[in-house]
Amino acid sequence: MDFNVKRLAADAGTLFSRAVQFTEEKFGQAEKTELDAHLENLLTRAECTKQWTEKILKQTEVLLQPNPNVRIEEFFYEKLDKKAPTRMNNHELLGQSMIDSGNDSGPGTAYGNALIKCGETEKQIGGAEREFIQSSAINFLTPFRNFLEGDFKTILKERKLLQNKRLDLDAAKTKLKKAKMADARALPLGSTPPPGDAGYVANFSFMVNFLHVKWLKMWAEEVTKAEQDLKMTQSEFDRQAEITRLLLEGISSTHAHHLRCLNDFVEAQMTYYAQCYQYMVDLQKQLGNFPSAFSSNNNQSTASGGASVSVPILPLSAPLPSTTGNASSGFTELQNFSGSRKARVLYDYDAAGSNELSLLADEVIMVSSVPGMDSDWLMGERGTQKGKVPITYLELLN
Repeated sequence: MDFNVKRLAADAGTLFSRAVQFTEEKFGQAEKTELDAHLENLLTRAECTKQWTEKILKQTEVLLQPNPNVRIEEFFYEKLDKKAPTRMNNHELLGQSMIDSGNDSGPGTAYGNALIKCGETEKQIGGAEREFIQSSAINFLTPFRNFLEGDFKTILKERKLLQNKRLDLDAAKTKLKKAKMADARALPLGSTPPPGDAGYVANFSFMVNFLHVKWLKMWAEEVTKAEQDLKMTQSEFDRQAEITRLLLEGISSTHAHHLRCLNDFVEAQMTYYAQCYQYMVDLQKQLGNFPSAFSSNNNQSTASGGASVSVPILPLSAPLPSTTGNASSGFTELQNFSGSRKARVLYDYDAAGSNELSLLADEVIMVSSVPGMDSDWLMGERGTQKGKVPITYLELLN
């Protein structure tokens, strides 16, 4: 118990001397030991690394999860050391909606089938996004977060300890300076004794000499103790400065590690975007087999006479189903000579204007060529109904 009380008193005295030294430095009443330029540069670089690591970490989290509410929820689950509930991402939600809509519209129709294929591709992109986020979290976010919560906290701890050792050193310097000043002001031996008999004068001189010796001895001991304290605090300061310097020089290794993490992040992004691109290319090829009906705003062009002409457009990668082989020669023959032929409708088509004829898949209509009509169109007839129909939606029958 006695040891603990003494230790507590010593710690309190140390804290008090640090507080006094710090206050006097702030008011310019005490000198401050400056760190060497190399150590100051290392401290500046470490602080800069910490600030930019925090910013990059935050912005990467926003990129991977734009929803702030979900980020907060994941943060709490992480702090509680619990697994966050699995939820569908935006691509997967969109894909599921498309698939449900396609099934409801009818998988056998061109539109329903296209919706299902788009939905499946969106879900594939959602899966690729999930893998990208998981890879980035492990190989990029985690090392950055470990640096902030581990290595840099250790640096801060040692830096604070260095600051305390520096205050102890400066307090010891101040104490030695004051002890030397007090020793210099010690009572001189040549003091004049008061008037009186010889015995009184002799006793007075003896007492003066005695006190002077005691005074000199006391301040000599104070100076010696202050010098020992200074030597000890200087040694502790130098040792702590070396420890801090070694830790700060480790920032170079941190930069090298973060560079490898950055390469991993870029590679994960490259893989993710490459997967997305390939999925969309495959989807485009599949959709190329489904001719699309375009609205009148997109497929009408104004000729010199003011008339509008509808042009069906297919993806460049899509083969034209009715312009290959025998069908192609049949259309050419029909366009070059007068007459009419039966044709089977391949896909549903909604007329974009009153001069066009809507079509239903698998129905059979009569088609004929009209002089001056665009080569991509024929005149179709269904009973009393008549209108332009796109060639790419038809298959001529023998």
